[in-house]
Amino acid sequence: MNNWKEHKGLVILSMAVTLLPILAGLILWNQLPGQVPTHFGPTGEPDAWSSKAQAVFFIPLFLVAMQVFCIFMMNWDPKKKNIHKKNFGVVIWIIPVVSLLVAVITYGTAMGVPIDVNFLMMLVMGVVFFLIGNYLPKCKQNYTVGLKLPWTLHDEANWEYTHRLAGKVWSVGGCAIILTSFLRNAYVLLAITLVMVLVPTVASYRYYKAHQEED
Repeated sequence: MNNWKEHKGLVILSMAVTLLPILAGLILWNQLPGQVPTHFGPTGEPDAWSSKAQAVFFIPLFLVAMQVFCIFMMNWDPKKKNIHKKNFGVVIWIIPVVSLLVAVITYGTAMGVPIDVNFLMMLVMGVVFFLIGNYLPKCKQNYTVGLKLPWTLHDEANWEYTHRLAGKVWSVGGCAIILTSFLRNAYVLLAITLVMVLVPTVASYRYYKAHQEED
């Protein structure tokens, strides 16, 4: 991925999708209550509310700002040539998916539509983690995308080892989240996610220490 301008059409489309909830909010404006649930607890029940204007405008604008930041970081990465176009695509489409998911949950709940928040969140997150796991082994060394640990950035062999392992762990973890989504338990999601992060991190550090001793 040499320059974001090469993928300008894809970038614009993904940003438009991120901002789509604003249009949906304007269409549904008269049906939405003055206070809209914008945060949900471990049980899936709303525990924090925001004004209708904040829910409709601020959340999508904040998410698109995050998207711009991610694109900026990838474009200014000293090793941006190592960022494969498929990895670039995965990164810029994660936020639009989150934006749509948040809109469905917040607008639907506000309008009294029965939405199983925890089930939907776990199902979508499981699919996202599974897709990321499939692309992690394709990540070459860079400063933006991947497991950017001090020892992986210092050693290309460690980077490749870590991302091959992480790809397997995240793919399995994503499947585990999908399969356990029927439990509708946020703590299960958190536990699996922690394992997905810790296993490759610890393995990567052990690889670093083993090869440091050899040197």
